[in-house]
Amino acid sequence: MRILHTGDWHLGRSLEGRSRLAEQEQFIDELVQLAKDQQADLILMAGDVYDSVNPPAAAEQLFYEAAARLSEGGRQLVAVAGNHDQPERVASVTPLVQRRGITLVGLPSAEPVQVQAARTGETAIIAALPYPSESRLNELLAIGGEEDELRRAYSERVGSLMRRMGSHFSPQTVNLAMSHIYVLGGLEEDSERPIQVGGAYTVDPSALSTGACYTALGHLHRPQAVKGDGIIRYSGSPLAYSFSEAGQAKSVTLIEASPGGVPVVEELFLSCGRPLVRWKARGGLEEVYRWLDEERDPSAFIDLEVHLTEAMGLSDIQRLRKSREGIVHIRPVYPEMAALELEAARTSLPLPELFRKFYQRQTGGAEPDDSLVQLFLELVDEEEAPVTEVTE
Repeated sequence: MRILHTGDWHLGRSLEGRSRLAEQEQFIDELVQLAKDQQADLILMAGDVYDSVNPPAAAEQLFYEAAARLSEGGRQLVAVAGNHDQPERVASVTPLVQRRGITLVGLPSAEPVQVQAARTGETAIIAALPYPSESRLNELLAIGGEEDELRRAYSERVGSLMRRMGSHFSPQTVNLAMSHIYVLGGLEEDSERPIQVGGAYTVDPSALSTGACYTALGHLHRPQAVKGDGIIRYSGSPLAYSFSEAGQAKSVTLIEASPGGVPVVEELFLSCGRPLVRWKARGGLEEVYRWLDEERDPSAFIDLEVHLTEAMGLSDIQRLRKSREGIVHIRPVYPEMAALELEAARTSLPLPELFRKFYQRQTGGAEPDDSLVQLFLELVDEEEAPVTEVTE
């Protein structure tokens, strides 16, 4: 049986008001072609179909079209709801699609999914667990509220559900597991909306010891393996959704598995989507204009940091915006700002106090008013925050 593992599509997501729908359509086209070329029997979609619980109509239409195309020719598609998804919305069309080889799992259940590959005749049993929040599990996991207690209770509950589904595994079936969770040891990116509070909603890899030959995970956007029993892997997102993912190669995972055998795993790299890049112009605006004249990163979205000795005028900002529509952020950096941040890092003084000292030096002793200090702090927070529209 040949299986494609994907996840974290985030259909409907934008980048600072810039639609990514056309890129997401390109991804679906590429995924469908990969499914055909690789003779895939089963596609596992490990959650975050959408980017919000109330996605735009165009995003829902794209998912339905994708599901129909991926299930052509007898292929099976199994998708679980992620933390971004409204579980009932994901599963609501089940009566219309279940006879087409499409299985949509919205809420956690103790029952596994069973599908048969038309090409090989093999049966797969999938311990498929959608994002298991306390509300979706419909239970309070820890009364005391202590982080360690909640983490243990959460891992134990996830492990209990996975093991119960895994009890249906058989030596005659291809035994798989899938969930949308944050497993301890995984590397996060800024574009991943947290599904844990202070680390409480994290899962120990031991909770995934179900006997599955492959465990397909969603939530983390960087493709990566997780240490644990068997093969446990995040497929990653198909597109870069934040500048923290700049330079990452995006992919889906191909698994070839047979009953009782050791799976063969291969990473299939994607070509769709616009790259996200960071430009650091230490040579000022002249360096930026030279890069633009050289048509550097012509199709990319750009996070621009430009080092200046004089204030950037509105005309400069407008010229940059007109020169390249892909410039998303323009962050001027001045020597005084860099020195202030360095001083903050080297001293124990809080940043507001350091800014007051800096302002007094620059103005001959004048005291900044509270609104100016607050504005400075907001600018610092904005620069350090994840470069996405998500602020949770």
